[in-house]
Amino acid sequence: MRKVEVQEFNEIWRELFLLEAQKLERVYGDNMIEVHHIGSTAVEGLKAKPVIDIMPVVKDLSLVDQKNEYMKELGYEALGENGLTGRRFFRKGGDQRSHHVHLYELGNQDIDRHLAFRDYLMEHRSDRLQYGQTKAELAMRYPEDMEAYIDGKDSLVKEIEEKALDWYASK
Repeated sequence: MRKVEVQEFNEIWRELFLLEAQKLERVYGDNMIEVHHIGSTAVEGLKAKPVIDIMPVVKDLSLVDQKNEYMKELGYEALGENGLTGRRFFRKGGDQRSHHVHLYELGNQDIDRHLAFRDYLMEHRSDRLQYGQTKAELAMRYPEDMEAYIDGKDSLVKEIEEKALDWYASK
């Protein structure tokens, strides 16, 4: 069973991102344009589940599936789009999840959505603290129910995301 665990920000998350990003660069080679640390572990001062979210951006998404065996060798499970058209999603660690990879082709609007959310929380302390506190409270309330945890933060995520996209577009 996958436990819901939210922790204080940890500097090691940056290092874990960088190490994994190097591995992904070797897998995707010239197809990969850039790689971003996204999600809560990318935001200093934000409480988070200790799962590193990584977003590689590639030139050609159709070439990604050819690399699934290499991803498997790195410990990843390939989940295809996993509910989001135009994405390839991989997870590592099973129930003891350590990494998620959200792979998009250059030009996909979800790239800006992820970057806006991350960057907005870096710049807006009150929303960052509210989001972190909400996640911590939900993790305590639902320590063994990931779905309830996710559902519990959904409306706040959407509210922050809307503000983040407006803010990001005006930068």
